[in-house]
Amino acid sequence: MEITEFENYAKEYIDKIIDFLPNLLAAIVILIIGWWLSKVIVKYVRKILSKKDYGIALEQFLTKIIEYTLKILVFITAINQIGIETTSIIAVIGAAGLAIGLALQGSLANFAGGVIIVILKPFRIGDWIEAQGVSGSVKEISLFYTKINTFGNQLVTVPNGPLANDNIINYTVEGKRKDAITIGISYDADIKQAKDILENLMLEQENIMRDPEPQVVVTELADNSVNLSLRFWALNEHFWDCHWYTIEEAKRRLDAAEIGIPYPQRDIHIISKPE
Repeated sequence: MEITEFENYAKEYIDKIIDFLPNLLAAIVILIIGWWLSKVIVKYVRKILSKKDYGIALEQFLTKIIEYTLKILVFITAINQIGIETTSIIAVIGAAGLAIGLALQGSLANFAGGVIIVILKPFRIGDWIEAQGVSGSVKEISLFYTKINTFGNQLVTVPNGPLANDNIINYTVEGKRKDAITIGISYDADIKQAKDILENLMLEQENIMRDPEPQVVVTELADNSVNLSLRFWALNEHFWDCHWYTIEEAKRRLDAAEIGIPYPQRDIHIISKPE
């Protein structure tokens, strides 16, 4: 009797295994084909993103997200094929995703900012920008932070969330810059002579652009001086050399022409009263 019951149990489980084998084989096939297809799709997406010039950081992140999403879908489809209930698994994954999202709100904001920066490209690596109270050259752009190398060679790490949502001044992107140097001359000086000297100074420099033409204009009749503004355009790579040279040489040439550059002063009148 016991042997007969064992045989019945064995036959019953063998029948179940035989009935289960097609579903198991189907699940294995789904896994193999699904994972292969996911690799093909990811490779195709990576190729498209590389042509769009979105940047390595965004390209890697998006391809990983797509790859993991496809593999999870394939895995869920496979286990559903063998009869495992997937509703509870999906619910757990959703709850875990919500909890992680709430815990990483700041990081997600920085990530969103990084995506905006990589796609819209308000600046690129090597650009000189001013943002978030920092001015310097962009050294690295990641999905969460942007690294800026300041004039004093300090490395500043700026979160992408606030950076993408604030004003950004890009000094490099246009390829050329306009300068406006203010120089004050004495009220007794000849304005035309001073303007001619300063205009010739700018026209002599090869790195100062001729179109638009450099100019000298009177901008203010200040308390102690007549203020002249030297305005010129130069390519980014020549801008600062032109700026520094023009200031120094303007002082020398005005001194040689005996045109004074006054410094702030006050006239004090003392009135004495009888005791």
